[in-house]
Amino acid sequence: MTKPAAREPQRSNSRSNRARILAVARRELAFNPDTTLEEIARAAGVVRRTVYGHFAGRTALLDALADEAAGVLRTAVDVATAPSEDPERAFARFVLTMWPIGDRYRMLLSLARRDLGMERVTDVLAPARREVTGILDRGQAAGTFHAHVPPDVLSAALEALTLSLLESVNTQAWKDNAEATAVTTLIAAGVPTERAEAVVRELSESIDVVIEPDDTL
Repeated sequence: MTKPAAREPQRSNSRSNRARILAVARRELAFNPDTTLEEIARAAGVVRRTVYGHFAGRTALLDALADEAAGVLRTAVDVATAPSEDPERAFARFVLTMWPIGDRYRMLLSLARRDLGMERVTDVLAPARREVTGILDRGQAAGTFHAHVPPDVLSAALEALTLSLLESVNTQAWKDNAEATAVTTLIAAGVPTERAEAVVRELSESIDVVIEPDDTL
């Protein structure tokens, strides 16, 4: 009867170590994409064996971060979804809500292509892509967004634009707190500049969404 109780603190400690390793990895890799597992272990205050006990190697660690990012993104999509909202406001709300998530995991953009492959990145971004495509579809039907290309194609183009802006932050070529990105993507979708600025200004005063990663994954 006493053995299960004895194992529970060990499991709790293991979960705590894993969460700390992932949090440190997010931070360290953001500063240096070539950070090694040994360096992450030191920064996390654990021995190298502890890191390898949770992650077989660098790729496994990055894959766990991708899983974490996907979970946070799915939650953020649920928060940002507003089916009854005007398409331009829904799209602006979506970008404003998603930008902090993209900013937190922007290091994955440079690492995923090299270590995980673009297919993995596509899987992570799939929920956001579906939501944006739906918003653009509604907006095109209402005449809010231009309809020169199908909504799924426009969604992919706006995604590429947003990822490019995140890359610019990653290389310290640019700094944004989401508003400029939201205005830029609205304009690219076909919303007049003054209207885009007004919508983003209004929404940015009311949106304060912070979604923490689920480190129990």
